[in-house]
Amino acid sequence: MTSLFGVILVVIGIILLVGGVRLVSLEGSWYYLLAGAALLLSGLLYLRARVLGAWLFAIAFVGTAIWTIAEVGMSFWGWVPRMAPMLVLGLVAALLVPRLTGERCRMALAAAAAQAVLIVIGAVAMFFPHGVVSNDFQVVTGTPAVPTVTDPADPRNRWQFYGNTTHGTRYAPYAQITPDNVESLEVAWTFRTGEMATKGSEYQNTPIQIGDTLYLCTPLNKVFALNAETGEQRWMFDPQVKNEGIWNRCRGVAYYEVPALAERAVAPAEGAPPAPAPLAVPAMCESRVYTTTLDARLIALDARTGEVCTDFGQDGAVDLKDGLGNVPTAHYMPTSQPLVVRDRIIIGGWVFDGRQVDMPSGVVRAFDARTGDLSWAWDLGNPGNTGLPADGETYTRGTPNFWSTAAYDEKLGLIYLPTGNQTPDFWGAQRPAYVDDYSTSVVAIDVQTGREAWKFQTVHHDIWDYDNGTQPALYDIPDGKGGSTPALVLGTKTAQLYVLDRRNGAPIREVESRPVPTDAQPGERPSPVQPFSVGMPAPGADAMTEQRMWGATFFDQLYCRIEFRKLRHAGPFTPVTEEPTLIWPGFYGGYNWGGVAIDENQGMLVVNDIRMPQIAYLVPQKDVDEAKGYAGHGFGVHPQAQTPYAAFRGPFNSPLGIPCHQPPWGTLAGIDLKSAQLIWERPLGSIQDTVLKGVRVPFAVPVGMPTLGGPITTASGLSFYAGTQDFYLRAFDTYTGNELWKSALPVGAQAAPMSYLSPESGRQFVVINAGGSRDSPVRGDYFVAYALPKQ
Repeated sequence: MTSLFGVILVVIGIILLVGGVRLVSLEGSWYYLLAGAALLLSGLLYLRARVLGAWLFAIAFVGTAIWTIAEVGMSFWGWVPRMAPMLVLGLVAALLVPRLTGERCRMALAAAAAQAVLIVIGAVAMFFPHGVVSNDFQVVTGTPAVPTVTDPADPRNRWQFYGNTTHGTRYAPYAQITPDNVESLEVAWTFRTGEMATKGSEYQNTPIQIGDTLYLCTPLNKVFALNAETGEQRWMFDPQVKNEGIWNRCRGVAYYEVPALAERAVAPAEGAPPAPAPLAVPAMCESRVYTTTLDARLIALDARTGEVCTDFGQDGAVDLKDGLGNVPTAHYMPTSQPLVVRDRIIIGGWVFDGRQVDMPSGVVRAFDARTGDLSWAWDLGNPGNTGLPADGETYTRGTPNFWSTAAYDEKLGLIYLPTGNQTPDFWGAQRPAYVDDYSTSVVAIDVQTGREAWKFQTVHHDIWDYDNGTQPALYDIPDGKGGSTPALVLGTKTAQLYVLDRRNGAPIREVESRPVPTDAQPGERPSPVQPFSVGMPAPGADAMTEQRMWGATFFDQLYCRIEFRKLRHAGPFTPVTEEPTLIWPGFYGGYNWGGVAIDENQGMLVVNDIRMPQIAYLVPQKDVDEAKGYAGHGFGVHPQAQTPYAAFRGPFNSPLGIPCHQPPWGTLAGIDLKSAQLIWERPLGSIQDTVLKGVRVPFAVPVGMPTLGGPITTASGLSFYAGTQDFYLRAFDTYTGNELWKSALPVGAQAAPMSYLSPESGRQFVVINAGGSRDSPVRGDYFVAYALPKQ
């Protein structure tokens, strides 16, 4: 036994020593070299049955503990890969001491017992959340700013837009489900669409609710109307979209009620196209559901029957490719809910990332909600033309697109658009000035004319795929003087939270321009400064260092440290070159399309984030075929045609497929908008249901996993969230972050929930779309509704 243990120590020592030498050569930590040498010598001494081997191991053990504290303090997950292997080895080493000395050793037995206890404590502690932040700052509660809805007949009892209202706060003004009774929530009904999330498809839909009906869509744009009380299907519409298996998404459908003739007299603003002639309200289609399709159609349906409204567009549809010129398959498609306000349907579109410079335009258009006629267009490259392009021309090709969800302020008449960057994402030397001025920004557009009111840019010359995908949230922040400031809150992929005056785009919370790395590939021209929202907390934006490298064992942590030292990384906004470059925060976020939520009663912002760095590097076009051969390990290619370089990008993971940096990899946080203070933060989700090397993990270890989809808040002080890698819908206390309830879903979810009061029973429902989490092969087609038991 002693000899076997000696062999194990020798093997471990050699691996750590060799890897340690490599790490030191990269100017990394000396620990692995020293620890490897100590374990190697200790193993050799154990092979010779020398008690000095135990003493040498004890020195290595104590040295590891000191090094661990110096690197990560008392962080539990920081201790796991550093000390857990030493505890297991130390237990065996201590038990073998009597064989080395030939007599019983009380000190060794005590050391073995202590280590055994620590191993058990550590194993149990893995099932509790760590890194939970609970600050002393208190939310100053007061009289609810928004009256609670208790009557299902209240006009506010409708979840009509992606974020409930056009303000995008994802706030449900209902208090029937409370922190005291949420544990009694149960499944009220389950609906299956019959369309599984196959290759290229992901369910990301938030249903809308109007009266006693829910309207929802599938990745292939089928639209369903359900009974809001029972989940029974009322009608279904299938637009017969061909599944190309590329990027199938439908985050929401839109709703519209054709106003009476007297309500249509909205005078067009100066410069706007003439208002369409009044129409008689048709016998059908007086209330409508609009859906967009993967083949770029906008279709109007009768909300009561699901039949096509033939008086809209051309036989019920508008071809969104009109004016775009050449549109190859899947190169342009709307994926988010259209915004319907002031009798207009505002539409943007997703443009296929990374293909080439000459891509369809990112033009934003408004269509008449009754006729489908074009009301205006906002074309960055030709702002003077607000209509269709002239014959033989197109909207400006390759402009930054608006693919996410807009917000709208009716009082100001402004639409707030989060914009993307110009494709291709990782090379911008060819971009014209107007593109650099508007990419990765939030732009306010006049709803009547389509003219720009103001803009604010969150990334200058974006060459990291940091396009803004999060819907802006509109909330009036108290100014401390008895009034309030109309604010816009925007979360970005760079893990920044910008708070702007939505009247003019001026920052309400301080934004500072800071110098950033500019050592780019020759020909590129990165911005020397970038805007940082220093006046707001930035959960997930901590610096990425070697000390944050992680692993499940000694070995993969050492691997990740070596790989980190080999990567180019000089902090945020390090330009991508032909050398593999670490992008941190990663281009999935920070904050992505799911959006933020605001408790409108108390001004609490609830946000979920993603903490996943990525690696990217450029390859000269002439070498791309060869590069494909070594770009494995989850890497994909962006062809970036018509530029000098293709781009390869992928995850920064260990050989086990585990992220190389220390958990959490996703959190939920609460921020008081009045004081701009972080109130609480907690890891979000566990490794349960994750599939590693083909095996589904059964253990609910709450490390905090990458998240997609957004939260909602309610008037009772609850926040609901479901977009974790494990298969749960959860409820949290909005003001403390404490998890109060969770319920297992049939598969994972990556959508945002919604809530409403059923007109039939008066019960409050919470509905979530579960079609499978992003990285899970376990897929489904579920919409699940929860409610309290019937009285």
